[in-house]
Amino acid sequence: MPTALLQTTYFGPIQWYQKLYRYDHCLIEQHDSFQKQTYRNRCVIATANGIQALTVPVEHSLLTSNHPPLVKDLRISDHNQWRRVHWNALQSAYSESPFFDYYADDIRPFFERKYIFLLDFNEEIRQRLCELIDIQPNVSYTVDFSHQPSAIIDFREVINAKHPLPDTDFEPKRYWQVFQHKHGFLPNLSILDLLFCMGPESVFYL
Repeated sequence: MPTALLQTTYFGPIQWYQKLYRYDHCLIEQHDSFQKQTYRNRCVIATANGIQALTVPVEHSLLTSNHPPLVKDLRISDHNQWRRVHWNALQSAYSESPFFDYYADDIRPFFERKYIFLLDFNEEIRQRLCELIDIQPNVSYTVDFSHQPSAIIDFREVINAKHPLPDTDFEPKRYWQVFQHKHGFLPNLSILDLLFCMGPESVFYL
């Protein structure tokens, strides 16, 4: 199967992890310009009040320059104690899920240790999530900005937080969710939603 070209993600959506599972090789872009409100530094979870986005703040000095920073150069900010906020949000949303307690010790360290670069942070998250889901993707990073060679399928804009493009290979499958009695089934949330709700069966949904 051709290579899948992806953006980096912060606890990315189920669709993103589906590509890691189904493609023989995944190439993650690190030389694109940073854009706000994307999965690069944002994940989406289901809470008692509906969908909530959790965003990792990045250093503003780079964002206000004339040239948008490359993703590989983005530094994480310590603004507003976001680590505590994110972990508290996950606890509140998923403490009643079947597998939150089972995986909490694997996920909590990401909100206790300080990382400098967003890309390094996301990569360590990806590696740990793949271990927990039990998938072994072949992943590498771009050496320059990719212009989509013919052997690559470009999902960088397809898997988009605000304006996703059609993806004929992805059809969200229903699974039990904590607040489905209030909001119905919410598709393509963060991989954490699937993991906390379905545990070891998560791989069968990818």
